[in-house]
Amino acid sequence: MLDFQNKHIVSIREFTKEGLLKIISLAEKMAEKPPQDLLKGKILGTLFFEPSTRTRLSFESAMSRLGGSVVGFADPKSTSTQKGETLDDTIRMINGYADAIVMRHPVEGAARFASEHSSIPVINAGDGANQHPTQTLLDLYSIEKTQEKILSEGKKTLKIGMIGDLKYGRTVHSLTIALSMFKCEFYFIAPKILRMPDDYLHVATDAGCKIHQMENIEPVIPELDILYSTRIQAERFFDINEYNMVKNAYVLKADLFKNVKNNFKILHPLPRIEEIDRGVDSLPYAYYFQQAANGIPVRQAILALVLGAIK
Repeated sequence: MLDFQNKHIVSIREFTKEGLLKIISLAEKMAEKPPQDLLKGKILGTLFFEPSTRTRLSFESAMSRLGGSVVGFADPKSTSTQKGETLDDTIRMINGYADAIVMRHPVEGAARFASEHSSIPVINAGDGANQHPTQTLLDLYSIEKTQEKILSEGKKTLKIGMIGDLKYGRTVHSLTIALSMFKCEFYFIAPKILRMPDDYLHVATDAGCKIHQMENIEPVIPELDILYSTRIQAERFFDINEYNMVKNAYVLKADLFKNVKNNFKILHPLPRIEEIDRGVDSLPYAYYFQQAANGIPVRQAILALVLGAIK
């Protein structure tokens, strides 16, 4: 996908490599000097049926900084869904109020369903354990920014470790799909019950990427360019006892990073709970708060493209 005007952003699977690089390139320009009135007169509808801090606020900030405005909700209990209104009716109604919709929903496939009932672009801000495409785009931007344009220039193979909840983590699912379009070697680090699902392993191997699955992180730390840590999510487990068995399986501490590459960076989609010790924050490798800030130019680029302000 290269022409984004009036297009839905539902799944990273729908992107081409060229489309991903187009958004990264535009985000770089937005970070330098965003045009302040680019989206003047445009309205973004934000429908968050599930809690969010970074995604919701960065979309709202991105829209506002480009001169647009925002309507929506962050608590579904204050909406007519509590009266029994269906999702498709909600979407049809918002079509009359906004020019684009950003939606987070706890049910897998909800974003796809919403897009099928919307005449304006629907941007998936996370649907259950399925996909989170705009998080992936800011992750790619962060990797490109810290690894000397490793994605666009393709001069060497990116070695990326993903650690934590790889079974339910929608951020690592989407990121694996996207990075499989580039020269990558994956190190999937997780307890057996939280391993990366076969579907995503096949995406990587079918694309010719090397993969390694392991439970112990220490031996591979010196090999990595990027370590992508994820929170083990209690809300995704059906059995709380199963969650308690693995909740502190990995806690990253400063002494783990004594022998890393100079270009090494630690990413995390946030929020973190206990999986990254506060002592890591002061290390030059900690990039997760800047990663979160990168959501602004990336989401500005997405909004500008789907609303047709930039071709």
